Amino acid sequence: MSPSNGLTIAVPRGALMKDTLDVLDRIGIDTSEVRANDRKLLFKDVGIVTMRPSDVPTYVEAGAADIGFTGKDVLLEQPERAVYELLDLGYGRCTLVLASVAGPDPGEEALRRLGVMRVATKYTKIARRFFEETGRQVELVEVKGSVELAPLTGLVDAIVDLTATGTTLRENGLVVREEILVATARLIANPVAHKLKAAAIDDLLERLRSE
Repeated sequence: MSPSNGLTIAVPRGALMKDTLDVLDRIGIDTSEVRANDRKLLFKDVGIVTMRPSDVPTYVEAGAADIGFTGKDVLLEQPERAVYELLDLGYGRCTLVLASVAGPDPGEEALRRLGVMRVATKYTKIARRFFEETGRQVELVEVKGSVELAPLTGLVDAIVDLTATGTTLRENGLVVREEILVATARLIANPVAHKLKAAAIDDLLERLRSE
């Protein structure tokens, strides 16, 4: 059997990519071709397909990939995806935070004055659940690019965003008000593949657990 056990593996581009490729190398899957080709997305010889982290659950759910690597934040933002979460891989640790401009808290001020605060985020589902659970009224503004810009221009009172070190927040004069959740990389599987290719997936899982 090949090192990938005949499985198609979805690998996220961006922040998680290097660590994911390192892990695959350590369990015997040669990722040198993937590392050498920035633009190529599909590597049939080693069973790897690369994509945005947020697309990994989509491909795995549809069976276009048997297993995939993505962040827990992505899974929590896409609860509707029918995938199995198999393993917490421990790397790619980030914290989803509520942040606002340094000084008196603009979010608290808006809640006190208006009863509602405006919050910009890419993570609308996680944010909505968080504010509902903490009994606060919010108006969520979905943004795709640099979320840090939103409070600086007065678009919103606060942001909900993922941070690894807090450097970007600090450089933009923002401070963390609350920590919402900690996210790490996870291994997920297509439910049908998990049954039909159980031996192959279990073998790969064992190698990941013991590496």
